[in-house]
Amino acid sequence: MTYLVGADLPTQPAGERFRELVERPGILRLPGAYNGLSSLQAKAAGFDGVYLSGAAMSASMGLPDLGITTIDDVCFFIRQIARASELPILVDGDTGFGEALNVMQMVRAFEDAGAAAVQIEDQLLPKKCGHLNDKKLAPAADMAAKVAAARKARRHLYIVARTDGLEREGLEGAIARAKLYVEAGADAIFPEALSDPADFARFAAEVKVPLLANMTEFGKTPQMTAAEFERLGYKMIIWPVSALRMAAKAQEELYATLAAADWAGPVIDRMQTRAELYATIGYHDYEELDGSIARSAIPGGHPED
Repeated sequence: MTYLVGADLPTQPAGERFRELVERPGILRLPGAYNGLSSLQAKAAGFDGVYLSGAAMSASMGLPDLGITTIDDVCFFIRQIARASELPILVDGDTGFGEALNVMQMVRAFEDAGAAAVQIEDQLLPKKCGHLNDKKLAPAADMAAKVAAARKARRHLYIVARTDGLEREGLEGAIARAKLYVEAGADAIFPEALSDPADFARFAAEVKVPLLANMTEFGKTPQMTAAEFERLGYKMIIWPVSALRMAAKAQEELYATLAAADWAGPVIDRMQTRAELYATIGYHDYEELDGSIARSAIPGGHPED
């Protein structure tokens, strides 16, 4: 990895780059990345974009996913991921942080921070994970107004409208909501918490925009591969909290080991080494860049050896 400066930086808006990824053949795979380091690891693994989950962000802050983070909180995460990896980011915008004007503010703030796409959902606050029960739905017309506001405010941001309508309104109701959101200006639809592959297929047959599948763990959707979702008619797949869950479990085991054994020896062979970490974050590239700047900054002379 080389630190990106000047001509090395992408010149095409992030939203346009994201749209091109969606429109190319195949399904766009978007693993969850919740900080700069995880986004660099996703990039090194060959992924072309990442998903920034509200659940992962709030959990990393020690908070539940109940819609209590702020636009500024989210922009902090967007900026570090965009700076570190330059990958297009689909950002979880929860319920839009308010009504239509708040959604417009969110869209501009996310674009300025470096986001490529935003997901907005049709729940009422306090919102819940889509795979939990007893979610409160916003009126469909109110959600459509938020989508229209996002469309009006965006310069390039790709807009994904999520519906949690299945639980209370059934598949027919969720599909009707999705069609209304498309009419309001959504670029893509995210039908949340479907549990039957036949329902995924039915959604794809009736909603004629790109669809996103959520392959979260420990939820209502059975574990399926990206290829399986592609065959069902989906253009995007996210694994929103997988990276955080892996990291949190490893940290839990580390702290338990330190508390019990007074040293990290029993788990040191499972750690990323110093050399591996430095390679991931481009440590020596930064050193070389700093050295080249220092040498070239000597006025009227030649770089010193």
